[in-house]
Amino acid sequence: MKKRIKILLGIILFIGICRLVIGIGILGKSSLYLIKSSSASTYQYFMSVNDILEKKEEMTNKSARISGAVIGESVEYDEAIKELSFFIANVPADYEQVEEEGGLAIVLENAVNDSQRNRIQVVYIGEKPELLRNMSQAIIIGELHKDSIFYADEILLRCPPRYEEAVSDQAID
Repeated sequence: MKKRIKILLGIILFIGICRLVIGIGILGKSSLYLIKSSSASTYQYFMSVNDILEKKEEMTNKSARISGAVIGESVEYDEAIKELSFFIANVPADYEQVEEEGGLAIVLENAVNDSQRNRIQVVYIGEKPELLRNMSQAIIIGELHKDSIFYADEILLRCPPRYEEAVSDQAID
């Protein structure tokens, strides 16, 4: 082959390899960006009522999960528009602290009966959950808005322990 053709093929091959390396780099970086941005939008915090109120500015209009004790006397449900509103009181998020305070039943009861505990209003549009009752442990997924109301997309409830104990006694009988 002529020297010019070899040089030309070398230049073309070099440019092709450079384009391939640059393309792979761009593809890799864009893939990492997509993975990071999609996981960041679905990441949710799990917080106590105290946690979310302490970080109110930071948490406003961000998806979050909060947990608390349902205050039964605050439950209001408008059947016509399917709007549920209630308050939850702060309970410790740490399992060891719950055990130190006497267990979940006592912690939930103390939270509901202590008017000095931090509370947050929850509003949910949908059917009223059957397990929503005084001293239920609620895990609520939604967003805190500027009006200090937590607008729920999903409500998960755990019966107060005294109801769970009654169910297990019934099952034994």
